Amino acid sequence: MLQRLRRRVSGTTVFMWLIGLAILAVVIYGALATLVSGVYTAKQWLDLTIYGLAQGGIYALIALGYTLVYGILRMINFAHSEVFMSGPFTAVFLANALAKYGYLNQQPLISEILILILSMVVSMTIAILLERIAYRPLRAAPRLVPLITAIGASFFLQYTFRGLYGSGFQAYPIPDVLKGSIQIGEVRIFYTQIVVILGALAMMLFLYFIVQQTKAGKAMRAVSEDKEVAALMGINVDRIIVLTFALGGASAGAAGILYTFLFPVVNFFMGFFPGLKAFTAAVLGGIGNVAGAFLGAILIGLIESVGPNLFFDGLGIPTPGQLKDAIAFTILVVILIFRPTGILGERLAQTKA
Repeated sequence: MLQRLRRRVSGTTVFMWLIGLAILAVVIYGALATLVSGVYTAKQWLDLTIYGLAQGGIYALIALGYTLVYGILRMINFAHSEVFMSGPFTAVFLANALAKYGYLNQQPLISEILILILSMVVSMTIAILLERIAYRPLRAAPRLVPLITAIGASFFLQYTFRGLYGSGFQAYPIPDVLKGSIQIGEVRIFYTQIVVILGALAMMLFLYFIVQQTKAGKAMRAVSEDKEVAALMGINVDRIIVLTFALGGASAGAAGILYTFLFPVVNFFMGFFPGLKAFTAAVLGGIGNVAGAFLGAILIGLIESVGPNLFFDGLGIPTPGQLKDAIAFTILVVILIFRPTGILGERLAQTKA
């Protein structure tokens, strides 16, 4: 019995569990110390929660691209962060033109729809070109080859857009109608936060409907199960893969515009950190699982917003907000160690009988 237990539990496993328990102890102690100190009011916690929901909604739309591509091709498209960047970084020129001639404030709804469409079309086009040029010729190659190609494509897109649009920051104009806020009790909610939360939720529901309820979505799920069998059943596998990249790219382009409502500045490097956090969210929820991507993204957004103040303020750290990126990536490492299938599991990545 003891020998069997020793075979199952290695020294590395014990060491990893000790690290996890140490992290958990620090988190619990810091959270209790912060709550007992009463340094933050209930209003401040609610403000942080609302901000986290808005941020999580953006991560969810980006994470969908990682999840869909992994479900179909079993690869991580690390260039997806640049797909996210390409849309808003292109649409900023249209936004500035509309603002310059006063149309952005005269017709804010039409203007934002035009900006959104341009961003989605550009991101979708970049995603489709990536699939056609970089990934399709490597479909039969070992998994490491497309992964390296994706990293190379990421750098290529970053510096291509830097050469085309410049290395400086571009300010995104916000319509005057969205610059206010509403007061609900003691909680102040900005109009931009409302737009981001509702917009992300509507987009996620729409994409979930496509994947789960339409013929194209059923074909996508069939291809994710088995490409060869799907092809024998008359499904055009290449077309479905292109559709998958198109959906992921369009959602990333929409996420890019929502992102500018919270952070109204864009540049060629803007996709790197949101892309990594969206990937973390996809892994947390269960890579290949659409609902898991949404759940993981909301959790990452909330933890990133609330976590630094909750976990580290009670430990006496002077600027806990600067540790939000460290929290997100620590979650990624812990999930990969203790539950690599994520919270809801790899629905599309499971081995099928």
